[in-house]
Amino acid sequence: MAHRTDAPNPVVHRGQVLSFTADPGDRTDPGSHRYFPDGAMLVANGKIAAVGPAADILAASADVPVIEHGRNLLLPGFIDNHIHYAQTDVIAAGGRQLLDWLQDYTFVEEARFADAAHSSEVADFFLDELARNGTTTAMVFCTVHAASVDAFFAAAARRGQCMIAGKVLMDRHAPENLCDSPTSADRESRELLERWHRKDRLHYAITPRFAATSSEAQLHVAGTLARDFPDAYIHSHLAENHAEVSWVRSLFPASRSYLDVYDQYGLLRERAVYAHCIHLDADDRRRMRESGAAAAFCPTSNLYLGSGLFDLAATDAAGMMFSIATDVGGGSSFSMLRTLDEARKVARLQGQDLAPLRAFYLATLGAARCLRLDDRIGRLEPGMDADFIVLDLEATPLIARRTAAARSVSDLLRVFMTLGDDRAIKATYIRGREAKHQGKT
Repeated sequence: MAHRTDAPNPVVHRGQVLSFTADPGDRTDPGSHRYFPDGAMLVANGKIAAVGPAADILAASADVPVIEHGRNLLLPGFIDNHIHYAQTDVIAAGGRQLLDWLQDYTFVEEARFADAAHSSEVADFFLDELARNGTTTAMVFCTVHAASVDAFFAAAARRGQCMIAGKVLMDRHAPENLCDSPTSADRESRELLERWHRKDRLHYAITPRFAATSSEAQLHVAGTLARDFPDAYIHSHLAENHAEVSWVRSLFPASRSYLDVYDQYGLLRERAVYAHCIHLDADDRRRMRESGAAAAFCPTSNLYLGSGLFDLAATDAAGMMFSIATDVGGGSSFSMLRTLDEARKVARLQGQDLAPLRAFYLATLGAARCLRLDDRIGRLEPGMDADFIVLDLEATPLIARRTAAARSVSDLLRVFMTLGDDRAIKATYIRGREAKHQGKT
């Protein structure tokens, strides 16, 4: 399997450096992050070798080349825990709400991914777009077609990226050309798991689309796969829309709740990520916490489709793990910066808040913790993979003006999450190799 090799030669990156060690919550907690206004990071063989004040790192690395980033801010690469690569060309489509949007736009587009060449072309564009927006890892829906998974993983392997993806399981309530069967779902998923799971930086996700589009027999298959491959991921949708919740209730009348459907089939555990999780009750949130499963909060999608408002306060009170995700193509932007801004607005609409430090934690270390990958990605610490980005303090005249007036790193982050987009990503590095610079991939 050909892939891009790590950057072998040591190099020092100098600039402002920020990384998280804990969830800051709604306060500016100095113990939650490490910030060096004049910092440096030594990278070698695709790993971070040292991080600290520039004077210390430069003194210890006297013969190592230095890349000067000036006042620009170095951060871990963004981690997007729910996105659909096959919906790249559905972004900005119409649709009144979730279920008609699926039927009228999404299913029509996903049928094209039976073609391997089309899958490969979209996968390349999608991964380039992620890098352009500073996202270095993502948890990705493919389609029901095995070819869509092969194309995606092959493209990610060529770039040396840490990616999680899987074949959609869907055997009812969808067009015939997008349906598999319990037997084919089991066979193809096992073949794909053997082919891709834990190969280099790739991970497989068992991916029932959502409870309504899988029969009980297929959910049983998904649960068996989860038992047979305990280190694989589970990725699906949960409680996004009132009509969807009612539909699932009618299809599974014996289940206490939508979440309980997944729980009964063994699909609730660590490394399970469920997108949306808007319409949950206290028992659901408690069960999510107990199981170790995580939610992916998708604000741009939830607002675009009018699905509802994710309750950060109730999620925190229950001790649930969650991160923030773009959910392209229901979501309206690949940019995590734009998505963080919408997440803050969702919080404010409910009388809550999303502080800048916490927002960036959720898009980096918090997301890595949901994936149980925080020993490899999400932090700028020695031994971690060198996946990081450079935020441009002069990306636009307005950003330059506002960052010049910033009095703290929290102020800087607030400017970027309010005004930033892909233009603010000066560079993206994957295992120490530059994947994007000044708008080009």
